[in-house]
Amino acid sequence: MKRILVTGANGQLGKCLQDYVAKNPSSRHQFLFLDRSQLDVSQKEIVETFFFSNKIDFCVNCAAYTAVDLAETDAENAFKANADAVKFLAEECAEQNATLIHISTDYVFDGESEEPYLPDDQTNPINVYGKSKLEGERWAMDINPKSIIIRTSWVYSQYGKNFYTTMMRLMSERDELNVVSDQIGKPTNANDLAAYIHHLILSNDTQYGIRHFAGPEQMSWFEFAQKIAKENGFKTQINPIPTSQYPTPAKRPMWSVLG
Repeated sequence: MKRILVTGANGQLGKCLQDYVAKNPSSRHQFLFLDRSQLDVSQKEIVETFFFSNKIDFCVNCAAYTAVDLAETDAENAFKANADAVKFLAEECAEQNATLIHISTDYVFDGESEEPYLPDDQTNPINVYGKSKLEGERWAMDINPKSIIIRTSWVYSQYGKNFYTTMMRLMSERDELNVVSDQIGKPTNANDLAAYIHHLILSNDTQYGIRHFAGPEQMSWFEFAQKIAKENGFKTQINPIPTSQYPTPAKRPMWSVLG
């Protein structure tokens, strides 16, 4: 029986993966879903102790620091969660000959491209969050040869705080919203990403390295908001605005379409 550790189990991707596993049980796979209170992956000694007591075949690292704006003034904790933790997991996976499936982001790119980004394209993060995620990628690839890095973008689901749940709440409260229209990416449903990860594990995928997984449609945040309104029957007036009219602590890539 294959044993699969899933870290960050209470985040939106972790919850979607739990849902998918519950609906698609396998007698040949045992999933261990652990949240931060059960396994703080940013603490080296805790990670070492867990792996000393548990034999793992796959580790799916859904744990992450995702507060993009807060990271600008909280870089230490962002790097602990997004880089140091990956290093600790990669070391333990390498020792057990386990596959590490690590989730990364479109924000490792600077947004200056005019074509969809491919896995081998030059990275150049423009905010602390992106820099911390890129360092995590590098630790995984340098330490554990059996690492699969999945870069994804604009992840949303029915769980937690994300663009979809925020828009659903705001549209139920307001008659009018202003949404940025000049940042372009691919919204990705966390349930689809969970299904893809599950497929990688069950098929025992050995194509190690970096790959991209994103939703099928590229659009702006404004267009995404329009889509959410239409699909859920909201009549909220949605106005397009440029990024310059919605300043944030962290700079975002203007184009982060993953190919």
